[in-house]
Amino acid sequence: MKRFFRRSSGEAPASMRVRVDERTKRLARRIEQGEVAVIDHADLDRVAAESLVVRKPAAVLNAAKSSTGRYPNLGPGILLDAGIVLIDDLGPDIMTLKEGQTVRIEDNEVYVGDELIAQGTRQTSELNEIAMQEARDGMSTQIEAFAANTMEYLARERDLLLNGVGIPDVKTEFKGRHMLVVVRGYHYKEDLGTLKTYIRDFHPVLVGVDGGADAILEAGFKPDMILGDMDSVSDKGLACGAEIVVHAYRDGTAPGLERVQRLGLSHVIFPATGTSEDAAMLLGDEKGASLIVTLGTHTTLTEFLDKGRAGMASTFFTRLVVGSKLVDAKGVSRLYRTRISSWQLFMLAAAGLLAIALALIMTPAGQAFMSIVWVHILDLVNILRGWLGMAPNVPTT
Repeated sequence: MKRFFRRSSGEAPASMRVRVDERTKRLARRIEQGEVAVIDHADLDRVAAESLVVRKPAAVLNAAKSSTGRYPNLGPGILLDAGIVLIDDLGPDIMTLKEGQTVRIEDNEVYVGDELIAQGTRQTSELNEIAMQEARDGMSTQIEAFAANTMEYLARERDLLLNGVGIPDVKTEFKGRHMLVVVRGYHYKEDLGTLKTYIRDFHPVLVGVDGGADAILEAGFKPDMILGDMDSVSDKGLACGAEIVVHAYRDGTAPGLERVQRLGLSHVIFPATGTSEDAAMLLGDEKGASLIVTLGTHTTLTEFLDKGRAGMASTFFTRLVVGSKLVDAKGVSRLYRTRISSWQLFMLAAAGLLAIALALIMTPAGQAFMSIVWVHILDLVNILRGWLGMAPNVPTT
């Protein structure tokens, strides 16, 4: 007997509108609550999953395996914990659905009308935990790949790392200034909120790495530079007036070049083998930034695998090069949060009332008001004395 995907109200299976995109980050910007996300995302990562959870889709249909076993990726668990239906390994047929088309989900099957479109694996918390354990057992393979990638990267980028060869000329002035590199990584919104006072006080050069530029704008600031392959930054972000640096591969291929050219935006190209966030740090260091603060960057093996990187040698060596001026603010919002006790709130309120009272006393109207209040207080005292059998001896005028 099939298990039907039902609404929380207990209604019969309903047709739901789909949003289709091979890039999860693009889809998360336009999907609405109650719709179905159709993606092709092997090893669904944490950031992508969290961006979907915020939009509250009814279900996520993945053409690929949400967990391949390559490493313990957190995305599937995040969707399941949020109560979102996840069906993966549906195959390429699911990507033939058209944007806005309606589907019906029955257990692990997807229908358009009465036609079966695709059949996959409906994920559960139990299945996900088994997959995560198997992936954790195989992490030694990824460590070996990192070692090989390290030597390969050093051979390719020795001149860039040691001599700054290939760093482009830019208009943004870094010399003697702090630099804040914002990446849309784990807890980036919370960390950026914690650093608002720092930004206002020190006015660092704000560099948004792809979608990090939108994060800066959402926080109420304007990025000075946007650096990356332009795959996750919005058109609004690109048009904000920041200097644009397109990250390219060493062979000259620049995935984001066509987009900025189509929008008619002035730009420079930065060919480098490493990640865009590494390129941003190297550029700031070479241009004389006195301090490099990073936020949301990827530094652990799991985070790099989440991003689909074969290795993390670029970050390893980049941090060795700029280490003397590098401050990692990632996770700062979890390290310390301001705590205000009830006693402090009471004292603050009392101080405020006292200030208002003093301000009233200093005005003619306030003095008249206080005289009336004082008369009423004296009357009340006399009444109490009368109840106690004591003669009133306090003048009431």
